Amino acid sequence: MLAGFDIVIVVLAVVVLLVLFAGIKTVPQGFNFTVERFGRYTRTLSPGLNLIVPFVDRVGAKMNMMEQVLDVPTQEIITRDNAIVAVDGVAFYQVLSAPQAAYQVAGLQNAILNLTMTNIRTVMGSMDLDELLSNRDTINERLLRVVDEAAHPWGIKVTRVEIKDINPPANLVDSMARQMMAERDKRAQILTAEGLKQSQILEAEGRREAAFRDAEARERAAEAEARATQVVSEAISKGDLQALNYFVAQKYTEALAKIGSATNSKVVLMPMEASALIGTLGGIGEITKEVFGNGSSSAGARQSGARPPVVRSTDS
Repeated sequence: MLAGFDIVIVVLAVVVLLVLFAGIKTVPQGFNFTVERFGRYTRTLSPGLNLIVPFVDRVGAKMNMMEQVLDVPTQEIITRDNAIVAVDGVAFYQVLSAPQAAYQVAGLQNAILNLTMTNIRTVMGSMDLDELLSNRDTINERLLRVVDEAAHPWGIKVTRVEIKDINPPANLVDSMARQMMAERDKRAQILTAEGLKQSQILEAEGRREAAFRDAEARERAAEAEARATQVVSEAISKGDLQALNYFVAQKYTEALAKIGSATNSKVVLMPMEASALIGTLGGIGEITKEVFGNGSSSAGARQSGARPPVVRSTDS
């Protein structure tokens, strides 16, 4: 049996072990522990092996210092233009000060969740439905600024607030789809009308330019005709009848050439005197002889194998 001294030694050894276990605290990575002495906060334990005063100090709150995600449940929001939409989101936050997060607010996650939901209703309720659907980045930025500023006294840093889904009612979605289709049809009709207008303008400008060119061509032809007539008139006034014969013969020749070139007009009945036509052709022959000489004229007549069109003259 053990003596009294041995029992005391065993008891002391057990007490020492209990004291050691009570005074040694191990803090895992990513966490901070608060230390309370008689219920009052004294210091914060960082990750690793830490010592506290046994039976005097105790671990208060075990705070997670890593960034955490908080799911914001779906809630209905009435926009400024009285549209009811269902909205949900997600918030990311991180504890920067363990004592503040532990002792400045009760129920940290619940407080952040309610703060986020309240500000979602405030921010999105002050906007129209079109703004909600098209300015999601702006909404996220405003929510982050407001929520982070409100949670700052709690030792919290709100790193991100994101709106996940914005779901308008089904009838409102159908109305928006019809409105979008009508707007696109309107833009298409406007573009078609503008294209038709531009086409008509260009076509009118083309017609105007063509008419101007035709008028200019006719004006130059008239000037040339007037000049030729003036030259013939001056020659006649000077007693030169060969110029008149040449002018008249040229007109006859051009008319006969046009008649002979037609594919369906090989026999032509002309209301003119044959003697006048023969006299005109005789005048052409005299002019040709004077200009080119008898040799070239006869040679040209022999070389020409084309058969002239048959012209029958009738007395009018």
